[in-house]
Amino acid sequence: MPPTDASADTVSAPGSDASAGRSPATDGEDTLHLRLPDEFLALCAKADADTARDELLDRVGDWGRTRTPVGFFHLVPVLCERDLPLISGWMNDPAVAEFWELAGPRTLTEEHLRAQLAGDGRSVPCLGVLDDTPMSYWEIYRADLDPLARHYPARPHDTGIHLLIGDAVDRGRGVGSALLRAVANHVLDKRPACTRVVAEPDLRNTPSVAAFLSAGFRFAAEVDLPAKRAALMVRDRSLRDLL
Repeated sequence: MPPTDASADTVSAPGSDASAGRSPATDGEDTLHLRLPDEFLALCAKADADTARDELLDRVGDWGRTRTPVGFFHLVPVLCERDLPLISGWMNDPAVAEFWELAGPRTLTEEHLRAQLAGDGRSVPCLGVLDDTPMSYWEIYRADLDPLARHYPARPHDTGIHLLIGDAVDRGRGVGSALLRAVANHVLDKRPACTRVVAEPDLRNTPSVAAFLSAGFRFAAEVDLPAKRAALMVRDRSLRDLL
């Protein structure tokens, strides 16, 4: 961030009076009144916004790989230009479309992704990469800053998870629950201020609810959300070694 204190050092361009050893005061010009270029101000504003966006979820993209019972896994923040075809294809799987409701042209998925990517960083869409193969889609989000917080007693830094397993071959054999446990533990390791990881799968999605239970989440409540009746699932830091 550029210095705002009048006592901050100033750097003079080569060839200026100050760089030649002459005091700027001899010219009668106060350098603090010089206008910074618009391009520089825009760059600083973007840097500040990018930093704030990263910090809301403690830089998900830098969390790195974690070992799981099914292989090495890591979360890679989505790039639309690279990942849209793959994610849109998954959204058009009938088993996924029933609950995500993003089946149809790629533009539907693109709008869903770009709304998060253009936001303030409270939700980060990611590809789940298992042993170097993209095989799932995740949204890591600040549940305490999400509309979900209106429907349960949220705590500061509660972190939410949305998940879909892309390939049918990876469903129904414990991969999802293994990854959910690993990612929840990863969140707690990388976000020391977070005491709980939460999720709100549709109550009708019994395989998803079962996967969360197998991953050490507890069923906390049924909640009526605008688009669904959900099972509020919670993984507590204090219980992570017991469940």
